[in-house]
Amino acid sequence: MAKQSNIVMNMFKIPELRKRIFFTLGMLVIVRVGAYIPVPGVDAIALERLFTQTGGGLLGFIDLFAGGALRRFTLFALGIMPYISTSIILQLLTVVVPVLERLSKEGESGRKKIQQITRFGTVVVSAIQAYALTVFMKSQPDVIVNPGLGFTINAIVAISTGTLFLMWIGEQITERGIGNGISLIIFIGIVARVPIALKQTYDQIKIGELNPIMLIASFGIFVAIIAFVILEQQGQRRIPIQHAKKVVGRKIYSAQATHLPLKINPSGVIPIIFASSVLIFPAQIAKSLGARAPFLDRIAALLSPGNALYLTLYALLIIFFTYFYTQIQLNPIDIADNLKKVGGYIPGIRPGANTSSYLQRVLNRIVLPGSIFLALIALVPTIIQRWLNLPSEMAYLMGGTSLLIMVGVDLDTMKQIESHLLMRHYDGFMKGGGKLRGRNL
Repeated sequence: MAKQSNIVMNMFKIPELRKRIFFTLGMLVIVRVGAYIPVPGVDAIALERLFTQTGGGLLGFIDLFAGGALRRFTLFALGIMPYISTSIILQLLTVVVPVLERLSKEGESGRKKIQQITRFGTVVVSAIQAYALTVFMKSQPDVIVNPGLGFTINAIVAISTGTLFLMWIGEQITERGIGNGISLIIFIGIVARVPIALKQTYDQIKIGELNPIMLIASFGIFVAIIAFVILEQQGQRRIPIQHAKKVVGRKIYSAQATHLPLKINPSGVIPIIFASSVLIFPAQIAKSLGARAPFLDRIAALLSPGNALYLTLYALLIIFFTYFYTQIQLNPIDIADNLKKVGGYIPGIRPGANTSSYLQRVLNRIVLPGSIFLALIALVPTIIQRWLNLPSEMAYLMGGTSLLIMVGVDLDTMKQIESHLLMRHYDGFMKGGGKLRGRNL
């Protein structure tokens, strides 16, 4: 305990790291304050009654990513999901649209242009989702005080602006703070639900609707799942790399042996966020327009979290995005070309096309079980919590999606903090876990 306390103290001894941490905390406080500023013209009591009557469902699942802002119909009601949806669309288009593919290979300048396109796309997607959400709220009795055209325009502008502001905050945290800003915004929204979930659980135990022994058993299961998540996130396959002897001027540099670490799940928690976003978008539109077209209402019911169709699509999307994002992040052809340029090679494998083919086979072998394992971790807690009849708030928190996001974002943030500490010769959080980080699976 004393050692961990010293590590925390060391974090604040480094001026740059201290500044980044306080900047991140300040931005996250602004995110939580904005989640309590409602859109004018909404009856808060009627809105709360709507969520109570629906028992969560799709609205509760969307509200989980919005950090409770949807339940209050605030400026941040959509959260950061429109930005994520736009990023997914652009990354998919990068594979098939030559112009975007060229931009993605132009380095920093190309990345900035794609980022600019993503921002403009977020405006369009957030406006569409804000309109769908406003139409749905207007269709509910007594939720909107004056459901006219003026309210519709006001709500669309307010909610879209709130999403764009969240996008800006996320980018600022990534550049000037610590951790990935977009992931941290989702993370803080999920964590903010913990006090409400604990209160609901206590109330159900108090009135006898929830068995304490079953609750303890479920917590034990989720602790084991967290351990498996950490193992899956940290496991890696090491590819031996040999560098040829170099002659620079009058100096001769002897051959060096290193390794190329390939993680079992190089994409981290991104597939979970992407898969959730893809399923939320059509379900939200169908739910909003269901009153006008009954078949859309049935589609929204089928895509509600916990249904067989939803769980099946969710697992398939996680596997797909794990492969897709890994291919973007770790392109075997680019890795082989870079190795060839620096004079590196894999022992027994010819440089160039043979190296890229070998790396592709290795990635396929490690990513397939990793993606299936990730999908199972995402689904099993959701199924278990429904068997145990946990309260809705606790069910969402202990479900696979939120659990994986919290663990994944926490690990990524801790790694960034640790890198700052180790650069300045301080002990990091994971020093004792060095063997785990280097585990060759």
